[in-house]
Amino acid sequence: MIDLKNVYKTFNRDGMKIEALKGINIKVDKGDIYGVIGFSGAGKSTLLRMVNFLEKPTSGSVLVNGQDISKLNKKQLISTRRKIGMVFQHFNLLNSKTVFANVALPLILDHVPKNEISNRVNDLLKFVGLDNRAKNYPDELSGGQKQRVGIARALATNPQILLCDEATSALDPQTTESILELLKRVNKEYDITILLITHQMNVIQKICNKVAVMEKGKIVEKGRVIDVFGNPKEKVTKDFVHSVTNDDIPISILNLIKNNRQNSQNRKFFRLKFMGNSTLTPMISMATKKFNAEINVLNASVTELQDTPMVNMVIELECDSTLAEEIVKYIESKNILVEEVA
Repeated sequence: MIDLKNVYKTFNRDGMKIEALKGINIKVDKGDIYGVIGFSGAGKSTLLRMVNFLEKPTSGSVLVNGQDISKLNKKQLISTRRKIGMVFQHFNLLNSKTVFANVALPLILDHVPKNEISNRVNDLLKFVGLDNRAKNYPDELSGGQKQRVGIARALATNPQILLCDEATSALDPQTTESILELLKRVNKEYDITILLITHQMNVIQKICNKVAVMEKGKIVEKGRVIDVFGNPKEKVTKDFVHSVTNDDIPISILNLIKNNRQNSQNRKFFRLKFMGNSTLTPMISMATKKFNAEINVLNASVTELQDTPMVNMVIELECDSTLAEEIVKYIESKNILVEEVA
């Protein structure tokens, strides 16, 4: 669907060369909601603009539906762009036009017959929940309603791909939730592939099935959301995960660990991280019976990624070092990450 191969982008500013993208490789398959996350200046917007050729790569190739868009003639490029809708951070609506007229604009530019325009716009306004706002102007709408108009406009030409440029960053948390749910419906009901960029981890957490983490023009990690954020490798990825997961050990638990260590040398403390099917396994109970050992759960927290529970747990083992090693190996055999608490 979308394939960026070894893409570099260099800008010349005031006689200086600035590398915005450095060897980007991303493949977005049909049906994906693919999120690119990074802090400001990571190169996300430049990457997104490559897909509809608003930016041209300095080197490398950008393929959309198997076609290298740098090799398309003007007519072919226009045709390809018609299959790509775009949702903007600040809505980009025409304040002098009604909601209906804003959504109709791409169809008018495509010389679609008036009766078809009317039917299409009315259907889209109903889909985004604004069928009672057709005659209103953008200034009469809330931020969330404006973004719904933006989404309807992006869908007007029946695109195969939807690009979202920080679509929720200007919205409050409650409105963000509703817009994310709408984008999930767009993906499912219209069978539209979505590529979005964001600096908000909750956006990735709620709707994306795949993710690429960007830093300083490079992709540092990519893959399925549950794989990348379930076991982050790079510091920037860990920082994003930390923003939505409560994986810090509370001070009260750290104090308890300190006190228990002082009272007995046979007490070992471990942090467990696991997700998916592992969470359904009565692992603690099974390990207790198998090794005839006392295992205490001191703390646990659960976060959902793509409807998959991700669990952080702190346990205490009351046994000698040899038995503790056996218990840890047993727990690790259940696809659970085990780290000793220092």
